[in-house]
Amino acid sequence: MAVSPRMRNALTLFSSVDDVLCHRVRLVLAAKGVTYDLIPVDPQNPPEDLIDLNPFHSVPTLVERDLVLYAASVVGEYLDERYPHPPLMPVDPLSRARLRLAMLRIEHEWVPHVQAIQLGNKQQADAGRKRLKELLTAAVPVFKASKFYLNHEMSLADCAMAPIIWRLPSLDIPLPKDGKAIEDYGNRIFRNPGFVRSLTEKEKTLRDLPA
Repeated sequence: MAVSPRMRNALTLFSSVDDVLCHRVRLVLAAKGVTYDLIPVDPQNPPEDLIDLNPFHSVPTLVERDLVLYAASVVGEYLDERYPHPPLMPVDPLSRARLRLAMLRIEHEWVPHVQAIQLGNKQQADAGRKRLKELLTAAVPVFKASKFYLNHEMSLADCAMAPIIWRLPSLDIPLPKDGKAIEDYGNRIFRNPGFVRSLTEKEKTLRDLPA
């Protein structure tokens, strides 16, 4: 596997410039204050380095010396353990398991509908938009229950959820009538300098940052 000397000496992230899973990993890196090299990737035309490193040619892909990781969930948990401060998972096993399950549901129940709206035909986009509205409405009590998503402090689950909430205006999805808790949740995270650092130039155009 041929990897450039520069890549061997730096933490490197192959990332799309507008993708909720890539944004999830960039948000973890920003929350940790980790310096890294970002390699923008067009998923339809992956660079040769990525093809050599990752058998699925997928993003996000993280490279650290001889280690190559892919899948946002795997990369996120590795970064939380590799750079333990600030911690983005609770200490107790029960809370950790609950957040892992929440992240799994976000990845399997929310993300595909975002991708359908962004990449699908009109029928797929309309179906995705309808389902995301239903998921948001059902999740209102969860956003009301605590300061962050299912937790009193920011966690990896917020790194998975916040990129979706950030994209709602660009996806043409209004908040539910009783969705002020979702708006407050988003603004709480979006005002954080780490969130701003996680955004690509393209993602900065998707909505206005809260004042």
